[in-house]
Amino acid sequence: MPMFDNVTKRIQSYSPRSLLLPEQAREAAVLMPLTRTGNPELLLTLRAQNLSTHGGEVAFPGGRRDPEDQDLIRTALRETHEEVGLAPDLVQVVGPLSQVISRHGVKVTPYVGFIPEAVEYTANAGEIDSIFSVPLDFFATDPRRNTHRIDYLGRTWYVPSYHFAGYKIWGLTALMLVELVNLVYDTDIVLHEPPQLSKKEV
Repeated sequence: MPMFDNVTKRIQSYSPRSLLLPEQAREAAVLMPLTRTGNPELLLTLRAQNLSTHGGEVAFPGGRRDPEDQDLIRTALRETHEEVGLAPDLVQVVGPLSQVISRHGVKVTPYVGFIPEAVEYTANAGEIDSIFSVPLDFFATDPRRNTHRIDYLGRTWYVPSYHFAGYKIWGLTALMLVELVNLVYDTDIVLHEPPQLSKKEV
């Protein structure tokens, strides 16, 4: 089965976790853009250093919901367009993954979407320092550099930290990545138990 069909089938038959939060809780959405190729690449951004939240961190394009957004898919597409110049009509949204809570108390819904292989991106200088992509299968072998212990949603999580081409990918971005990789590749990257130390971590 072609990778595009495999990813689409698995996400559309998946039941992501939803979070029960007060109705007034702030909401946000991000896009997890995958190139529509035999070996898909995942588009990521490095947020500008001067931002008040998550400055200097690697993240998926996205942001907080505006009152005018008819739904969270619209939020993800609008914010992605504003941050990296990717037109919404170039994105084929496949479906959502599980919601997460940022350390600032914002409920974030990630959406996986396919994008063309050849796209010219334009970083919004006020928000994004750089745009880069990583082959999705890079994460399938769990090449973590180290592990962060996070007490989150009443549980202890052991979240991988990955390094690729000089970028550090960790935190909620890594949490979303693990869910996608486990779903697509049938990997079993465990988040609720300490990992066995690799040679890189010893």
